[in-house]
Amino acid sequence: MKDYILVVDVGTSSVRCAQVGPDAKVWDQESFVVLPSSPAAGLVELDGSAIARSVRAGVKAITDKHGEPKGVGIANQRASAIVWDAKTLEPVGPAIGWQDLRTVMTCLSLQAEGIRLAPNVTATKLAAILDEVDPDRSRCASGELRLGTIDSYVAAILSDGELHITDLTNAAVTGLLDPITRIWDEKVTARLGIPLDALAQVVDSSGIVGSASMVLGKPPIAGIAGDQQASLFGQGCFAPGQAKVTFGTGGMLDVVTGDQAMGMGRLEHGTFPIVARQVKGEATWGVEAIMLSAGSAVEWLRDDLGLISSAAESDAMAASVPDSGGCFFVPALLGLGTPVWDFGARGTLLGITRGTSRPQIVRAVLEGIAHRCADLVEATIADTGLALDGLRVDGGMTANATFLRALADITGLPIQRSAELEATTLGAGLLAGAALGMWSSVQEASASWRPAEVIEVELGDEPRGQLRKRWLEARARAEQTIPELSGLEF
Repeated sequence: MKDYILVVDVGTSSVRCAQVGPDAKVWDQESFVVLPSSPAAGLVELDGSAIARSVRAGVKAITDKHGEPKGVGIANQRASAIVWDAKTLEPVGPAIGWQDLRTVMTCLSLQAEGIRLAPNVTATKLAAILDEVDPDRSRCASGELRLGTIDSYVAAILSDGELHITDLTNAAVTGLLDPITRIWDEKVTARLGIPLDALAQVVDSSGIVGSASMVLGKPPIAGIAGDQQASLFGQGCFAPGQAKVTFGTGGMLDVVTGDQAMGMGRLEHGTFPIVARQVKGEATWGVEAIMLSAGSAVEWLRDDLGLISSAAESDAMAASVPDSGGCFFVPALLGLGTPVWDFGARGTLLGITRGTSRPQIVRAVLEGIAHRCADLVEATIADTGLALDGLRVDGGMTANATFLRALADITGLPIQRSAELEATTLGAGLLAGAALGMWSSVQEASASWRPAEVIEVELGDEPRGQLRKRWLEARARAEQTIPELSGLEF
């Protein structure tokens, strides 16, 4: 059977291999838990070997059951950095996750030199790995090592090492590429000691780029996108003003702005330009707003505080009380992203009394994540001038009905829940399928999206404004908890 696209989707905590059919639905998938580790505060590492094993196992499981695919799509957590041996494809050490903060001081030093890089982009992470495994860069110079983001590594695994590629959506968030010229930045790469020859070739998000020789039938790899851009496409956001939010470990709001090229510097209200996709050499642009902690705050309730036994339990527990009892939670466990970008902010829970109950704290956490989404909405509107008529949402937290209700009421926007919990997988499949003729164009592929349900706004403007005012006061108290980290600007 060749009427499906095989998608390899590597997220922050799992690897999924799935079928995407010509009906624009995910038919079957195999999922493997591959959790990041945190060997010390602020450090987030990934096991590249475990990712490779899971990719191979997942591909085999899907093709054993369903036969040869028509093509392959790749979606991936962005900005995470990995270095591997060009021949054996084995990572030379732990990959560094996008949430990792070990290079904050490096970023501060570069800032003094006029180079502004955020610690959550790839550039300084690659340099940190090379400083450990190839301090004089001789292994890179000899061609022994290859550097990249997770999509590059997955493409290398799928092609048995023949391909060293990345698409523009991924390359543009490394901090190493000028997305307008599509050329690696020689000033930044030279300053960090990152050899240009070890970096990947930049390719289209939708288009045939080579053969997946390890896959049954050696089908073409025809779609690659970073997770947020894949989700944006997978939720039918094709035209300017269409926006989605993905709630995973963190939360990302992305909106399409059009074909006008943008620089990659931070905008006035804390959002960033992104490349939404590149097709036939033409880029479509967008803007992204970021919260650093979303699902991780629910994991904190479960794994560290023990207030819930599972993430799913947070829904029923929060729904068991009518409100949070005056508690306000700021999910700044790793700092605050858009709009303030304060890496020295820390999680804050205010309004606790002797009568505060466990369900009220759980509800406050869910509502706090919804408030952070309202921050992202307000910043996006301010930076783009676009009016948002709703939000399309996916990710693990969208299975939580109490959270979705809070999201609609606190943002003041109708919420369209994706039928696919992980729209990243679907988006990568649609991009590959469009390149292979499964759909006549990327526009037709994207237009196939339909929401599973729509949650309308019930809360009035006045009570919403009062809630926002009190929560913003709580956010202000969470800021600059660690002043030396709050000084990072980019």
